Amino acid sequence: MAITAAMVKELRELTGAGMMDCKKALGETDGDMDAAVEYLRKNGQAKAEKKAGRIAAEGLCRVIVDNNTAAAVEVNSETDFVAKNEEFQSLVDGVVKQVLGTDVATVEELLLEKWVDDNSKTVQEILVEKISKIGENLTIRRFEKVTANEGCLVSYTHGGGRIGVIVEAVTDVVNDAIKEALMNVAMQIAALNPKYVSEAEISEEYKNHEKEILLAQALLENSQLPVEKQKSNDIIEKMLIGRLNKELKEICLLEQTYVKAEDGKQSVGKYIEQVAKANNAKLSVKKFVRFETGEGIEKKEDNFAEEVAKQIAN
Repeated sequence: MAITAAMVKELRELTGAGMMDCKKALGETDGDMDAAVEYLRKNGQAKAEKKAGRIAAEGLCRVIVDNNTAAAVEVNSETDFVAKNEEFQSLVDGVVKQVLGTDVATVEELLLEKWVDDNSKTVQEILVEKISKIGENLTIRRFEKVTANEGCLVSYTHGGGRIGVIVEAVTDVVNDAIKEALMNVAMQIAALNPKYVSEAEISEEYKNHEKEILLAQALLENSQLPVEKQKSNDIIEKMLIGRLNKELKEICLLEQTYVKAEDGKQSVGKYIEQVAKANNAKLSVKKFVRFETGEGIEKKEDNFAEEVAKQIAN
């Protein structure tokens, strides 16, 4: 398969690897973009996972809780200036209300619904009107609705809408202390971005896949050492287990170190147990939703000086 400059550019933006490395990876994988990312990761030339989560677009996240139901949305704009615009913010407020009252599962279905504040128009029609009025491309990127039948919900917004979090807890006691603890957990999620509640949610397929990546990295590192300093396969295997456990601890909420722990060692799981005991409650975190504005979207880089120069030239 012919490797084009556009393909190399796309892989470079995904991974941050060098141009020649990207070209080689695409050549080795016959142009398969996903396989090329894996190739670069195994060769220690890419940090694809971290790149994928960076802030690269503007807009707002909104979260709302109404009794036992909560909703989270992300609506994108082209510029931060528009994200601060009252017209745009009212749109986002309307979208989160729309989600709270619907049972649809996709953005496409949501766009076809009648607008929550004006049944004569669809969500799509309202969006088009706002685009025309504001003068930027606006998109409803994603949403999620959570219903708690055996506990309570809390929401947290960080950075004026940069990050939105919902935490669903199973608890037989709902009081101010429990809610405060869950709010602390929501702030933890906003700050440290876990992927799972606990290790029990992680599939063996994922673990084996990450182990394969870490093994490839470890073997590469080992081969680059002087022969007398190279480690045996047994030692590499033990190192591998330690690296995998560390990685899983970082992405599992209950295994993370609680950011407000006085001793700097208490895990989130132990913090939850402590709160439950103090309130004579059966308390556990069932689920969380975390949206971060522009997460995984590559933002267009504008050269303001260049744009001005072009306008003067014309």
